Amino acid sequence: MLLTNHRLLLAARPSGIPSPANFTADAMPARTPGPGEVLLETVYLSIDPAMRSWMSEGTGYQPSVPLGEVMRGGGIARVLESRSEEFAPGDLAQARLGWQTHPTLAGRHLQKLDLTLGTAEDWIGPLGLSAVTAYFGMRDVGAIRRGDRVLVSAAAGGVGQIAVQIARIEGCRVVGIAGGAEKCAFVANELGADAAIDYRAEKNLSSAIARACPEGVDLYFDNVGGPTLDAALARLREDARVVLCGRISQTHATEPYGVRNLNRFAAVHGRMQGFLVFNYRERYDEARAWLAARRREGRLNQRLHVLQGLAQAPIGLGMLFRGENTGKLVVRL
Repeated sequence: MLLTNHRLLLAARPSGIPSPANFTADAMPARTPGPGEVLLETVYLSIDPAMRSWMSEGTGYQPSVPLGEVMRGGGIARVLESRSEEFAPGDLAQARLGWQTHPTLAGRHLQKLDLTLGTAEDWIGPLGLSAVTAYFGMRDVGAIRRGDRVLVSAAAGGVGQIAVQIARIEGCRVVGIAGGAEKCAFVANELGADAAIDYRAEKNLSSAIARACPEGVDLYFDNVGGPTLDAALARLREDARVVLCGRISQTHATEPYGVRNLNRFAAVHGRMQGFLVFNYRERYDEARAWLAARRREGRLNQRLHVLQGLAQAPIGLGMLFRGENTGKLVVRL
């Protein structure tokens, strides 16, 4: 059966928040797989903040997506046809699929899903890279300890909601920062945070953190950067750790925010460290085994914010930077 591969190509580099105007759609016959390749049908695409840096020139940790090429993105796909010994039709796989419906990729670039750990929805959610990022950020980089006073920004997002739950599982007091009453209710009532701060309702975020964290912060997991990072630094305790996971507030900023409270680290003998989840590639199985076990115990969940259809991917990317999603943002094809 002849299949059509519908694609979204990067047409223009964004200024500010990405929009559908930065992309163009096309369609072409799906390519028959060659030796070692598989033809796939995309099931889910993950929408992530890093995509904004991939769209611009010279701003990210990976090469920019060339204009006119398929937009880069990871997701879950079903194998339709295989010339790889590792895959058979019907298998589910995780890969950097790109924004397209029927990619043909080398089998060596795919990871077969272990369905004993979870479903396809689990693999795009609580077993996906966002959750794996939270695992290594909290446990390896943040060196989380029982009894820590933990603060997490973007706590209702894909990485943040897992970070909040890891802190709770590890016996910490945890406070989440989110935008809006609905998200804060989700963070407190569904994720189990001890308190939630609505940054949109606060005139002075540092004061709000002081009220929610009266004894200060041992571990701050930062997904936002900018003024939120500055406000958190002001509340650090002795030997505090700051994990720099994301900077979504600054990715599309025309003038970067200058952090003022860095002197706080000297006063508290603190440590701040950034990381990339890809540096832990050899340990992904470890993270997923831990996450799957906590999920089976009923102690870990992840809400998915699901959009329908490939055409929604650019819309979803804009939603991400406007804070319009609650949970891990994905597109179901």
